[in-house]
Amino acid sequence: MSGVPDSIQAGTIHGVGLGPGAPDLLSVRADRLVRGARHVAYFRKAGRPGQARRIAEGMLRADVLEIPMEYPVTTEIPVSDPRYNARLSAFYAECTERLVVLARAGEDVVVLCEGDPFFYGSFMHLHGRLAGMVPVQVVPGITGMAGAWNATGIPITWGDDVLTIAMATLPEEELTRRIRDTDALVVMKIGRNLPKLRRAVTAAGREDAAWLVEHAAMPGQRVTRLIEAESVTPYFSILLIHGQGRRP
Repeated sequence: MSGVPDSIQAGTIHGVGLGPGAPDLLSVRADRLVRGARHVAYFRKAGRPGQARRIAEGMLRADVLEIPMEYPVTTEIPVSDPRYNARLSAFYAECTERLVVLARAGEDVVVLCEGDPFFYGSFMHLHGRLAGMVPVQVVPGITGMAGAWNATGIPITWGDDVLTIAMATLPEEELTRRIRDTDALVVMKIGRNLPKLRRAVTAAGREDAAWLVEHAAMPGQRVTRLIEAESVTPYFSILLIHGQGRRP
């Protein structure tokens, strides 16, 4: 990465949380940055517009320069395969270099992030590489899980309830243990793991208390009891079990 003359002040890379899906759930700061940005970057699968870009549809200025960052792999290689990390590491390094070149030329860049940038998001992998190279700022966002539990109309925790957040990618036995041992539960990254997750919830004896929320805070939002759910869209689904703790 080449340097620039000292007279040019480096731009800032902004990781901007867009919230769970509805454009009117952005913070005032996020809205201002997204609408004012000339350089806007976002992650997406190849051939797809990307969920973050979809949320920002209609908000970007007319002369915006978009920087789509397309994942080299998603599910083609198992996460346990060393090639998976190697491919993604090289990808994030390349994305970092593209953004640093712009920032060192004095340009600000907004990176669109679903939910909150520091909550299981891809921006975290850029942030760790960008730190110390150019200015970086993070704008928090409402998480997808908050959108999901609000969609149920039921508080997720009461009193002293312990909330566990788990990934459906965990081994089935580990999922079962964590579902059994917590008061309130959020399970994310369901995808093709839905059958395994159903078995784990049943084994933990909590099937009657589990809910599936699809497309929370997006068009097509659907809230269903797990025992009643037949056909679901697992990629944009979050499983919830509400706490039943102390209350006045």
